[in-house]
Amino acid sequence: MDDDMESGSLGPYQDKPRTFPNMRSKAYTPLIFRILLGINTRVLFMLLLLGLGAVFYVGASTSPILVFVFSVCILSFLVSIYLTKWVLAKDEGPPEMVQISDAIRDGAEGFFRTQYSSISKMAMLLALVILCIYLFRSTTPQQESSGLGRSSSAYITVAAFLLGALCSGIAGYVGMWVSVRANVRVSSAARRSAREALQVATRAGGLSALVVVGMAVLGIAILYATFYVWLGVDTPGAMKVTDLPLLLVGYGFGASFVALFAQLGGGIYTKAADVGADLVGKVEQGIPEDDPRNPAVIADLVGDNVGDCAARGADLFESIAAEIISAMILGGTMAQRCKIDPSGFILFPLVVHSFDLVVSSVGIFSIRGTRESGVKAPIEDPMTILQKGYSITIVLAVLTFGLSTRWLLYTEQAPSAWFNFALCGLIGIITAYIFVWITKYYTDYKHEPVRAIALSSSTGHGTNIIAGVSLGLESTALPVLVISVSIVSAFWLGHSSGLVDEAGNPTGGLFGTAVATMGMLSTAAYVLTMDMFGPIADNAGGIVEMSQQPESVREITDVLDAVGNTTKATTKGFAIGSAALASFLLFSAYMDEVSAFAHEPLKQVDIAIPEVFVGGLLGSMLIFLFSAWACSAVGRTAQEVVNEVRRQFIERPGIMEYKEKPDYGRCVAIVASASLREMIKPGALAIISPIVVGFLFRILGYYTGHPLLGAKVVAAFLMFATVSGILMALFLNTAGGAWDNAKKYIETGALGGKGSDAHKAAVTGDTVGDPFKDTAGPSLHVVIKMLATITLVMAPVFL
Repeated sequence: MDDDMESGSLGPYQDKPRTFPNMRSKAYTPLIFRILLGINTRVLFMLLLLGLGAVFYVGASTSPILVFVFSVCILSFLVSIYLTKWVLAKDEGPPEMVQISDAIRDGAEGFFRTQYSSISKMAMLLALVILCIYLFRSTTPQQESSGLGRSSSAYITVAAFLLGALCSGIAGYVGMWVSVRANVRVSSAARRSAREALQVATRAGGLSALVVVGMAVLGIAILYATFYVWLGVDTPGAMKVTDLPLLLVGYGFGASFVALFAQLGGGIYTKAADVGADLVGKVEQGIPEDDPRNPAVIADLVGDNVGDCAARGADLFESIAAEIISAMILGGTMAQRCKIDPSGFILFPLVVHSFDLVVSSVGIFSIRGTRESGVKAPIEDPMTILQKGYSITIVLAVLTFGLSTRWLLYTEQAPSAWFNFALCGLIGIITAYIFVWITKYYTDYKHEPVRAIALSSSTGHGTNIIAGVSLGLESTALPVLVISVSIVSAFWLGHSSGLVDEAGNPTGGLFGTAVATMGMLSTAAYVLTMDMFGPIADNAGGIVEMSQQPESVREITDVLDAVGNTTKATTKGFAIGSAALASFLLFSAYMDEVSAFAHEPLKQVDIAIPEVFVGGLLGSMLIFLFSAWACSAVGRTAQEVVNEVRRQFIERPGIMEYKEKPDYGRCVAIVASASLREMIKPGALAIISPIVVGFLFRILGYYTGHPLLGAKVVAAFLMFATVSGILMALFLNTAGGAWDNAKKYIETGALGGKGSDAHKAAVTGDTVGDPFKDTAGPSLHVVIKMLATITLVMAPVFL
């Protein structure tokens, strides 16, 4: 961090009780944006037109469907520009609010710059490893027949990997850029009315969501169209279109790689600062949350942006990319076996997410402000308003999904197949809605589970922890049952669609599951909007508290913050469900890839074989070890923050009387450096483990006469890791969210309110749950999907 960020001096504290550290450093803008901003406006406009022309030309040369996809994505970017102008047109409030917001912005941008610099170096190193592996690997019969040699395949995969990593990084930057500018505007809006504050926070989250989803769809579509034209797909002697989606796997791996380290680093940052601020500030000193006297408060608010907004943007980008690519692979494979036109089945995921941009935009704009103003007006339930928007989005998603299936999945061989697949999509949409409802039930303090944790706090810290752990364990049951029913139902709907191969065997089962996954993610942009709403509202509450606004304003931001905790928890549950379905699809694609390289079928994996069973155990172990390392990283970093905050309170006793100013920048610097250091070990574990396990068992299989042993062990590794990871992530996310909202419930005045013994016990539970819900839990569902993509990319290593 810069020296001026660490020092931060701005006059005697007692003279300026509402003046905060001038942590301004040079405004950070990524290199790619600095280059664009340095170009003459007319030249930039011409380049933009040429770029759009090239994109549409390549799209039209590939398929008219891609022209539709490109058009919708560009329109969504125009909507995002409108939302950006609308949000930025809102006032930033009084100078004290602006100054705090500037400090948060600089801390977030400084950490983002350092973190993504480290991630980019690791990505380049991994790209070099992938290049070496692909240059010396064997080729598949499909690649040999199309004339795609080792070097071409290697460079294509590496280019796709780097592009996926770049786009994932941009998605994270967009999420952070929006949040650090919207937070102060939500704070200012809360001085007028709760509904306006809700609308500003929702539209800010919405513009970020539309950019992230639009960029994921556009990136894959452009890559697909470029490869199609460049490689002369479907021309005599060239690659078949059904094999083209396999070249996109590197894109998904690059997105997963960046999302993992963004989630880890950001999660460690935000929760270490939060834990340190709460333990010393709330428990030891008895001061309110986000009190300006707490030296760790700026670091805590910075963490909301880098941990929740930037990381979640990269995370959802990766989720959509992995789901689209896996569905394209399975659609192409099924069409090839059925001898039907594959274009509709391959491009179907892109169309679904194009409609996602449309229906989510309608849902976002359905949340409107009211003419009533003034903080004394009755506060509406923000969750009810957000749920209405989600319901509108769901209804429109059902209609557009049915239209998409009839348009693209109708085939003469099975005229009713499109209807079966439409029902598969409906299953996915219903699954998403149920997931949101289940997580809301377990994490919203309006319902019994959270109130039970709050009640347990009245008898001490230990009973609070026991209640939270038991609730987290219980909360895994319903989601698993829902996922199980949806997978089996979608599989059998696809299986009975009437699509058969040359031998008369039904082939639509796996694609039915893929369509259900698409249905679940068909409202992803609105779900990300609700997710971004949480940290923006949290930041707004911190700015209101630090700038010492009236209590009535803080009441509004407290309500928004509590709802934000619930929306964050529900979207994490949504992400886990989609990760489970997407991993199942990628697992099937991995089996097909191994069969292609090995020149013999791999249809099933027998876990009764000792080596294969050991591979499964190692996969489960990875999940627990990764979670342990992620949580301990938060603990170690939080200890540094606690020691620093205690030191400042001891050495500067005037802080409590507002006579001395805390050194906020010191805590920011501690958390930033520690989180970057701590993210390496768990991240490396997740990336290296499947490669090492597969390679070692490949060697063992070579000497024992079992050439596919390495691939089978990795399949078991992936299968067990997916199952264990889903359960662990559900437990961690729900328990952490419930602990947090139990504390929020007591802070509303229940069970003695703030400062009571029950409140102190609830703060302890919330502190325990912080690394659960914002570090280990969100990182796990990224790990699940990354394991699936890395095994698919590295399949040649295991043979």
